[in-house]
Amino acid sequence: MTDDHLTPAERYAAARRRAAEQATALHAFRELYDFELDPFQIESCRALEDGKGVLVAAPTGSGKTIVGEFAVHLALEQGRKCFYTTPIKALSNQKYTDLVKRYGPAKVGLLTGDNSVNSDAPVVVMTTEVLRNMLYAGSQTLSGLGYVVMDEVHYLSDRFRGAVWEEVIIHLPESVTLVSLSATVSNAEEFGDWLDTVRGDTEVIVSESRPVPLWQHVLAGRRIYDLFEEETDHGGRGVARREVNPDLLRLARMENSRTYNPRDRRRGKMVREADRERERRQRSRIWTPGRAEVVERLDAEGLLPAITFIFSRAGCESAVQQCLYAGLRLNDEEARHRVREIVEERTASIPSEDLHVLGYYEWLEGLERGIAAHHAGMLPTFKEVVEELFVQGLVKAVFATETLALGINMPARSVVLEKLVKWNGEQHADITPGEYTQLTGRAGRRGIDVEGHAVVLWQRGMDPGHLAGLAGTRTYPLRSSFKPSYNMAVNLVDQFGRHRSRELLETSFAQFQADRSVVGISRQVQRNEEGLEGYREGMTCHLGDFEEYARLRRDLKDRENELAKQGAAQRRAAAATALERLKPGDVIHVPTGKFAGLALVLDPGLPGGRSNGHRGLEYHDGPRPLVLTAERQVKRLASIDFPVPVEPVERMRIPRSFNPRSPQSRRDLASALRTKAGHLVPERHRKRRSEAVDDREIARLRKELRAHPCHGCDEREDHARWAERYHRLQRDTRQLERRIEGRTNTIARTFDRIVALLTELDYLRGDEVTEHGKRLARLYGELDLLASECLREGVWEGLGPADLASCVSALVYEARQSDDAVAPKLPSGQAKAALGEMVRIWGRLDGLEEDFRINQAEGVGQREPDMGFAWAVHQWASGKGLDEVLREAEMPAGDFVRWCKQVIDVLGQIAAAAPSEGSTVARNARKAVDGLLRGVVAYSSVG
Repeated sequence: MTDDHLTPAERYAAARRRAAEQATALHAFRELYDFELDPFQIESCRALEDGKGVLVAAPTGSGKTIVGEFAVHLALEQGRKCFYTTPIKALSNQKYTDLVKRYGPAKVGLLTGDNSVNSDAPVVVMTTEVLRNMLYAGSQTLSGLGYVVMDEVHYLSDRFRGAVWEEVIIHLPESVTLVSLSATVSNAEEFGDWLDTVRGDTEVIVSESRPVPLWQHVLAGRRIYDLFEEETDHGGRGVARREVNPDLLRLARMENSRTYNPRDRRRGKMVREADRERERRQRSRIWTPGRAEVVERLDAEGLLPAITFIFSRAGCESAVQQCLYAGLRLNDEEARHRVREIVEERTASIPSEDLHVLGYYEWLEGLERGIAAHHAGMLPTFKEVVEELFVQGLVKAVFATETLALGINMPARSVVLEKLVKWNGEQHADITPGEYTQLTGRAGRRGIDVEGHAVVLWQRGMDPGHLAGLAGTRTYPLRSSFKPSYNMAVNLVDQFGRHRSRELLETSFAQFQADRSVVGISRQVQRNEEGLEGYREGMTCHLGDFEEYARLRRDLKDRENELAKQGAAQRRAAAATALERLKPGDVIHVPTGKFAGLALVLDPGLPGGRSNGHRGLEYHDGPRPLVLTAERQVKRLASIDFPVPVEPVERMRIPRSFNPRSPQSRRDLASALRTKAGHLVPERHRKRRSEAVDDREIARLRKELRAHPCHGCDEREDHARWAERYHRLQRDTRQLERRIEGRTNTIARTFDRIVALLTELDYLRGDEVTEHGKRLARLYGELDLLASECLREGVWEGLGPADLASCVSALVYEARQSDDAVAPKLPSGQAKAALGEMVRIWGRLDGLEEDFRINQAEGVGQREPDMGFAWAVHQWASGKGLDEVLREAEMPAGDFVRWCKQVIDVLGQIAAAAPSEGSTVARNARKAVDGLLRGVVAYSSVG
């Protein structure tokens, strides 16, 4: 309706609304963009401008970061600071570049573990760990902080780093407004309720709709099938119902149908050649296309650019090589020249002698053709170039591991999944609906593509129904991984004291979720207690205490059952012993079962490791003799066929020519068996006298039962039925109470145990943090306590920079796959001795943790130091060349750079925590940083 059709009053009201809207910060902010904001973005921004915190849960690529950028806009307008946190450095670098383009380098800073740019700026992009460390250190940089944006806040589910997110949320000053940006999670409301509890008024905005529709496909052979067949409910409601494509279901049935077997017979005849030929033709239409074939197919269908997720670094590199060998070229001559210009500009700082080592020329050839890999093993500079070229449309096919799905801004038209199974560090496991959503969320570029496409490659044994479940489920619950650590404990006690620290930890999302789960159990306990009261009335007896009488009956029954179990176990043991004595040629009577009767032992089938003079098949679940029955059947029997001991009644020679598969052989030997032993009657097994007859405990209980007043009650059995119900319900209720006890105050109990251990080591004295504790407070990392103890005992005193770097590497490095068979190469001399001393100290701490019930399996405690990187980092810090170091380390350049930077980070912490006087550690730690921060390690550029 236009203003012309409004009444004067309505026109006035509309004008007032427009004037009010134009006066808002949101109106000015919207002017910065050349597209209209989505409803969820507007709703989130309005809540922020009203002074509320927000939790925004929306699909990947939907534009959640607009809300974070509005927080930046508000902070600058109000003359306050905004910290924009991300989970990974690559995301921080990317967001820093975006904000610099908008607000200029003077207003934007960057703080990551290895980069510090303009850290006093009003807007600072940083990794979440940097902000956590600031909060504990009481950094002056926090003054004037008005907004904190936590991008990818669902990272708090990460079992290794998730606790950092909760620490920040809990410890941020009340005056700070929190903007939490999350992927679509199924329990956003629960997370929002917790944020409301710990941060104050928080608006939860959930958007399920993708900005670009996503189509799901399966690529089998030469054909791309739609996963779903859209059907409309014609019952009047017109609701779309998604059904699995029947063509795919037929394919699955055809492939999973029984394959041809030469022994198969159909109506007594061999399967006809024509049938086999038809089956071959059908199966020839189904195969898993090769990687180059997939790219060509996508190109022909107009579905490039595409990201293919391969859950293996080696697989990504191999895919690029396969495309190059296949002669794929996705770029024209002009695009090739543009690629080379960008690559040469971005890699100009890398010395030419290192280029060959880094595989530069093979990498460049792939880029010029529009093909690249993307994974954590690549040099950071190489990954950044791939990201830039992909966004510019100069790389059209990327083969990536799942790390690319975690927030990096690389949208594509299509996403391809090779398999629905990945290695999770322990085993090959199916990907979850949440992981599937995260990976396929990259498909569809907003403002470029009309629709996005997710393509899954056909694999043998694929179940289209399972795939449809993955694609159609939006269950991605946020689960807290919060656990107290040693560093956290001393920092909390230093700031708040033990009692207040305990209360703070009780406000964690982990405890919030545990307490919520207890609510339902508590209600069940209350209902059970009401039921117990009713049962108690039903078993009341006017002659005496029926509860006591029922207890005697239960004790008697339990004792009888116990003796019966003992007797059964003894009989089974005796039967197994008798079976183990059998030899080939023994004639026995099988006492029971389908094959009861006369039988000849062909093979005793002894348990693994026992011989009895005969080498036959070995079984690990007891003897399993192979016998020939008198009815000519050859069967492998089990212990269940021998409830009582069996003894040979005769011996027979088994002919050497006997073939158990030959009907004639079986007939002849069975006939001989009947002739030899058919007249023998098996000895009847005498039943043993029950032990219950002579058991004193049973006699005592029976006497007490007969003497009890309730024994003579006419309604005794009615009372007994009520008493049995009472007992069962009481047992169930106690189990529920134990579950409640195990879930309440779990975080606080772990904290108490950590504090007790730190008190034992003199890091804490009540609410006082000792000098040792203040040192521990400056050490962040998985092995914080081990690092502190090494400083305390002077393990690193007198070590040179390279030796110190090798020792520190053991605190941060963790092999991707443990290989206990191969001892890592170690530097000699003082470094080797110091590493040995570190392991000794870890062993002492490990024993202490066991004494104080601090469990590494629960994510708390100190893992064993890993020395797998000590030699490589020692060589690099000693000035050795990249070629030599990588060749000896057998490690990708990207991994080498990442581990070096983590060593640099911890060396910086040690330099700050080590004594400034009378110690060489701080000085040599700084020298080690200088020695490591060169060449490829220093290449990681900003923006």
